[in-house]
Amino acid sequence: MKIMNFAASLRKDSFNRKMINQVVEILKSLPLIEIDHADFREFEMPIYDGDLEESSGIPHGGLKLIKRIQEANALIISTPEYNGGIPGSLKNAIDWVSRVDPIPFKDKPVLLLGATPGGLGTIRSLWHTRVPLEAIGAFVYPEMFGIPAANKAFDQEGKFINPEYKERLKNLISSYLRYASALIK
Repeated sequence: MKIMNFAASLRKDSFNRKMINQVVEILKSLPLIEIDHADFREFEMPIYDGDLEESSGIPHGGLKLIKRIQEANALIISTPEYNGGIPGSLKNAIDWVSRVDPIPFKDKPVLLLGATPGGLGTIRSLWHTRVPLEAIGAFVYPEMFGIPAANKAFDQEGKFINPEYKERLKNLISSYLRYASALIK
């Protein structure tokens, strides 16, 4: 099973990059898993504009993201929370990707994670991110995992300080992979 994963954050030292690095570490320990660990900066694209799409087509960054999603069997995304919702850059990427037929997210199992210094652990962003993904046909895994106070959750190497977070993430990934395996055609 090929799993594409990325942190939907552009900041080099973001908590979501640290979170997705923990995901990759867990995935590497599992048999029969191919990992496509992406950097969200690879998919740079302008704000969605139908006139721009008509005149120039889908931008290069959007085409790269589309291809990578098409090549994956499943996705794991770690997203920050911006002002109580989905980051504009992630929503924009979803909008561009949805412009091809068939939509690459359609029928893809997606696991949503997040980390934030705030006290709610990205729960609002995770729910807001579900909406457009489900609207375009993704199978978003019912359980989500958000880490509050992320500025205190990782050590200098980007590893979880609290071992319970790592264990919870391992268990979540394990159940998500069973779910994804059942959906993959």
